[in-house]
Amino acid sequence: MIAQDSWYLLRSKPRSEATALTHLERQGFHAYLPRLLQPARVRGRWVDRIEPLFPRYLFLRADVKRQSLGAVRSTVGITEIVRFGNEYAAVPPQVVLDLKNREESATGLHRLQRPFFAPGDTVRILEGSFRGLEGVFECQEREERVLILLELLNRKTRVRIPMDQLRPLVGGWN
Repeated sequence: MIAQDSWYLLRSKPRSEATALTHLERQGFHAYLPRLLQPARVRGRWVDRIEPLFPRYLFLRADVKRQSLGAVRSTVGITEIVRFGNEYAAVPPQVVLDLKNREESATGLHRLQRPFFAPGDTVRILEGSFRGLEGVFECQEREERVLILLELLNRKTRVRIPMDQLRPLVGGWN
């Protein structure tokens, strides 16, 4: 038996989450699409893009005793209402509430936390001329640039690189 006024999980067509959300709201349904501000590389530069937190999935709040979900299945952008057997997949209300509480109040977006590096952490360089080398994190100079120590030609050399080119070698993700 499904509880009244529950949250359900919808699956959208690829890259159609926002379209599906718009059409659900136009039909009077209460839907929720958690979104994420995600860095992406475009033409060699890093830019922030707004992407769904769960690609191809949205949440729908409905009372199935008062509201037919038949219209949801034929909504533009929706592929299906997720089911387990013959029952719709009900999402615990606390899950949706927790997601909403983790959004930034000003933008309504989620942010992925970047790795935190402390002086002395061992890091690996992922891109650029020093790709694959390991070094020691020294300090963050500006918002996006860091200073690391590399062993080059039997000497410790300070190198400035973009922070997004580093990954912690062990742990370090905050």
